[in-house]
Amino acid sequence: MSEQDFSPEEAAGKLKVLVSRLRAAGRTDLLLEALGLPILEELRMEAARARLSRFLITEDFRFLLPDYDHQEIILQPVHKAVYMLFLAHPGGIEFKRLTNYRDELSAYYQAIAKHTDARKIEDSIDHLVNPLDNAINEKCSRIKKTFLEMMDEYTASYYFISSHTQKHISGTSHVWYERLKVITLPRQLVVNRTPYPLWNGRQDEP
Repeated sequence: MSEQDFSPEEAAGKLKVLVSRLRAAGRTDLLLEALGLPILEELRMEAARARLSRFLITEDFRFLLPDYDHQEIILQPVHKAVYMLFLAHPGGIEFKRLTNYRDELSAYYQAIAKHTDARKIEDSIDHLVNPLDNAINEKCSRIKKTFLEMMDEYTASYYFISSHTQKHISGTSHVWYERLKVITLPRQLVVNRTPYPLWNGRQDEP
């Protein structure tokens, strides 16, 4: 039987034996060389994915991680509003197009910060959707820092707002790119108990 005839399960079994032999011989350097850094990075990300917690948004807009001892993600209302906007758009949003989502962002912010002056909320929204203002970058940096303080980098990367560049080809010559910002957390892990629907948001118990 050639190597091409092995099923994925059989190949994995043989790989496991070879890995054990290299580790027993103290040659993890050869193992790293064989895998290569790109594959190692993918394996780290996959391992993190297997340990992800559900993300619970309570009725009063608290952000909790039920599978990590119900840790709470402590963020200001404006950060929570930004986060909910990106949760609601799993395909991502370009910062330069945030003005198209102004009403939605404002609705989240007003719901979370019920006792905040309406004019103050609208001023904050103006800064966030202005492509010449750095406010949205500052808010995303704060969100990222909060998650990195709670978990390892690979796990956190699924929760914070990260960059994704999508290439488009129009016809045969025109190439353009969307520089999207996304939350890559699988949306089936999002449990939404607020009256504000999120994409694939669920109202059931965690």
